[in-house]
Amino acid sequence: MGRAPQYQTRQKEVVEEAFMRLGGKHTTVDELTRLLAKSGNAVGRTTVYRTLERLVQTGQARKYSAVQGESACYQPVADHGCQEHFHLKCESCGRLIHMSCSQMDFLTKHVAAEHGFRVDPLKTVLYGVCEDCQKQ
Repeated sequence: MGRAPQYQTRQKEVVEEAFMRLGGKHTTVDELTRLLAKSGNAVGRTTVYRTLERLVQTGQARKYSAVQGESACYQPVADHGCQEHFHLKCESCGRLIHMSCSQMDFLTKHVAAEHGFRVDPLKTVLYGVCEDCQKQ
């Protein structure tokens, strides 16, 4: 048996349009659901989740899995400067931070040369506490 056909409903279109308008900004299912409700386009959380997951499967979005008990972040895939760098995830406030650093480039080259392993920066997230949360 093949997969069921994917139907494009108006709600899915509204979710996709709102998500893509975020540009390179990360969002969660709950954040996008609230944003849609505020704009007068109430869409169920399940529809938002399924639409984002479908965008991940088709390569139109990236999913950054969260630590257990937290929501995953989603980001539209486009030319927003988020192609080849790592991310930092604050375990205190939940913020996902872009990190472009030549030292990380050195590390990935070292891992490839010395350990025969290619690190995928798009799927690599370093967890810790951001500078703002450390000050509090």
